[in-house]
Amino acid sequence: MNIAILITNTDDSAFAHARPHDGEKFADLIHLVRPGWSCVPFWVCRGVFPEDIQSFDGVMITGSPASVNADLPWMLRLQALIRGMITARLPLFGACFGHQLIAKVLGAPIVPNPQGWGHGLLDVRRVGLTPWAGPDRELALYGSHIEQVGAVPEGAQVVFEGPGCAVAGFAIGTSLFTVQHHPEMTHQFITDLVEHYADEVGAEVTEKARASLRCRADRRVFAEEIARFFEYAEAHVMPEQGGW
Repeated sequence: MNIAILITNTDDSAFAHARPHDGEKFADLIHLVRPGWSCVPFWVCRGVFPEDIQSFDGVMITGSPASVNADLPWMLRLQALIRGMITARLPLFGACFGHQLIAKVLGAPIVPNPQGWGHGLLDVRRVGLTPWAGPDRELALYGSHIEQVGAVPEGAQVVFEGPGCAVAGFAIGTSLFTVQHHPEMTHQFITDLVEHYADEVGAEVTEKARASLRCRADRRVFAEEIARFFEYAEAHVMPEQGGW
């Protein structure tokens, strides 16, 4: 399977440059469970978009420290691309920023977290079943976000929720799947990120995040779920419909 990875991560710091970029992290995630798949990165946040998105079997949109509410030119262009993918039923997965931008395209508000930062290892509860779902009802995923989807997007089924995050993931039909969290992050990366963000998020949030990292995320489990989503979507192609 050939997957396009649309990189939205605007972090240009020395911290970011010293570590694998998001295209590499998402490819590594998928290759945990589907080592033969091809993953092609595109730096959409730098204006580099695929010439023909329909030439791919599926698409993943990454996370970013940027806010989807900034409506920067590249974000508006990406929103238009998302609308086209939804219309064409091209299998689409979004994480964190990607999750939020897809929700925004579908008319949902993006709002500040009512409980402040979600940071570190976070609990995720499955509240909606999809055909590609694994057996686990409780998961742990790494996350780092101060905003979230504020309402269920039009036509969506909520799949995951977490403490203070009622829409932590959703699906539409067989071709759209999202999660608020960061399944691509390794334990080493989130450990480093917690220290890197310590001044920004404050001592209380940092200490809570450090404590959470005594355990590890269900990374391989979620990688399998993403892979099963793309496989199910490919096997159950739905005809195009109007609306988006």
